Amino acid sequence: MRKRSGFIAFVALTGAAVLSVAGPAAAQTYKAEDIVKHFGPAAAPKPGVTRGLCVGTEAECARAGHAVEIVKPPSAFDLVVKFKYDSDVLEPEAKLNLDEFAKALKAPQLSAQTFMVEGHTDAAGAPGYNLNLSQRRAQAVVRYLGQHGVEASRLIAKGYGQSRPIAPDPLSGDNRRVETRLRAE
Repeated sequence: MRKRSGFIAFVALTGAAVLSVAGPAAAQTYKAEDIVKHFGPAAAPKPGVTRGLCVGTEAECARAGHAVEIVKPPSAFDLVVKFKYDSDVLEPEAKLNLDEFAKALKAPQLSAQTFMVEGHTDAAGAPGYNLNLSQRRAQAVVRYLGQHGVEASRLIAKGYGQSRPIAPDPLSGDNRRVETRLRAE
């Protein structure tokens, strides 16, 4: 069990008081269709556009009259799988999003894709403990998806501990999350 210092506990209590004054944050939810669109195959080429090969830098190819379009892989998709402090237990709200994610992964457009399931923590506690906790969070998501018909071989759980915060405050509860990424070969 992680222990907080008096200062950290004060910050957490102060943050909770501010949240209660501001009102509860609206829960973000997704639908399977949104997830399929995010990770699905790239849009078809535009009519009249041909494909070609230009050897050189982007600037050299542009000067030679070649249209240069850089294709980026889909970014992470935050499923809003949030966790309580020091917990790897899925909350009911998280399960709703995971149910939609399971539906999306079974859709024909994504049925052959492999995904990274990345667990994260806030910065309270020892880095080694947080690394283990983040791995357990990722595994909890993989287990849940497996129980809902997603092949375990398509999901790779990885914990990052506190090393990749998304909130400016390293102690923010927003850092206690799981994200998914399309696995890059």
